[in-house]
Amino acid sequence: MSAEHTSFMRRAIELARAQHGRTGANPAVGCVLVSAAGKRLSEGATGDGGRPHAEQLALTAIEGKLPPGTTAYVTLEPCLERSTGEAACSSRLIDAGISKVFIAVMDRHPKGAGGKAAIEAAGIEVETGFLEEDAAGLYEDFFASLG
Repeated sequence: MSAEHTSFMRRAIELARAQHGRTGANPAVGCVLVSAAGKRLSEGATGDGGRPHAEQLALTAIEGKLPPGTTAYVTLEPCLERSTGEAACSSRLIDAGISKVFIAVMDRHPKGAGGKAAIEAAGIEVETGFLEEDAAGLYEDFFASLG
């Protein structure tokens, strides 16, 4: 994998790590959006108390529409559902026109799991396990709390 991809995912992990322990029952997630030309467009991390989600914040910062060829680097699988009834992060990425998604860690939460499949069903390329070992520690307690 290219150094550029690694750099963007490391930034997403850094964002998540900065919010670790500040997101309540939700996991701390980092998201970086990058143009086809390799320019960082936006980034976000799960908000204090667990909301808004990282992808939501990153998309809001660029008003939700992405230039063609945009790639998302996300530390945890974008959620399939939201407990609040808001649009899920997987849907937000699809609707914004994302072209590719790199995911470090797959989600085991019943509402989170399945986001990857939804993104792929929309015809978007997804790569999983990218720098998984670097991000996995962020989610050990969250996954343990699921029982």
